Amino acid sequence: MKNKKKIVLLGAVSLIICILFLTVGLDSNYKYVLSKRIPKLIAIILTGVSISFSSMVFQTITNNRILTPGVMGMDSIYIFLQTLIIFFLGSSSSLSRNNNLNFIISLIFMILVMQLLYKLMIGKKNLNILYLLLIGMVFKTFFGSLSSFMQTVIDPNEFQMVQDKMFASFNNINADILLISLILVAISIVYASEYINIFDVMALGREEAINLGVDYELVVKKVLVVIAILLSVSTALVGPITFLGLMVVSISREFIKSYKHSYLITSSAFIAVIALVGGQFIVERVMNFKVTIDVIINFIGGIYFIYLLLKESRSNDTVK
Repeated sequence: MKNKKKIVLLGAVSLIICILFLTVGLDSNYKYVLSKRIPKLIAIILTGVSISFSSMVFQTITNNRILTPGVMGMDSIYIFLQTLIIFFLGSSSSLSRNNNLNFIISLIFMILVMQLLYKLMIGKKNLNILYLLLIGMVFKTFFGSLSSFMQTVIDPNEFQMVQDKMFASFNNINADILLISLILVAISIVYASEYINIFDVMALGREEAINLGVDYELVVKKVLVVIAILLSVSTALVGPITFLGLMVVSISREFIKSYKHSYLITSSAFIAVIALVGGQFIVERVMNFKVTIDVIINFIGGIYFIYLLLKESRSNDTVK
């Protein structure tokens, strides 16, 4: 009951912040202002929910509380694909200009990459955290380097199109894919919700879950498709935010002292909405756009990531 009250509190705070985001600063031209703010708010909420859900589930199937799709360099793969399209087809191609078609192609590509990731790493037994982080760094560096090379060769005007997708921006939201993103996120979460109780068992570890009757391989393969969809949605809408998932999931675990994913996922989604909507509200109303929220999140998240690594290292030394 205590955790339920905490979740209700988080939901209430999220609702209040969303209302403030929509209503503060309205004037006589409120219809036009709301027509801009409402799509932005929907995109921010979709981004927060997608990142928090995918990060929590990814940590469960990897049985590690440090890894997230962002930390593993999945956003770099998305940027690589966008650069690849501009490099070979140009900015005037239908694949570049048609945001819905571009999104579908990116989604298929991300799903294939996630399945490859499963074959290389997640499906293996007893993988060390440092090895996984090394593979993630290789992914990020390799695809980042390829993207940088192509970006230096392409026309400067076409590079501008790639640059718009390289950095997270809540002021330049890809509104063309908002409807399809909303539908995909809703379907993905409803589908994955069937495995909520199974996630509780999988959190015990691969061998324990199999011994308790979970078809571990099948569940992981299906869930990775959901993660790829959610990650593609969040990146396509606003751009890459590397450390948001790590932050909100860690805060959720500290705030909700429970093993139940129904509580953890819900609370992490509310925390992500509070962080993103509240942060964007402060950026717009207090700081007058002098700083972007993704810079703040990645800075704080980077420090927190280093702290978690040091904490993990100390705990391993203690065990030894």
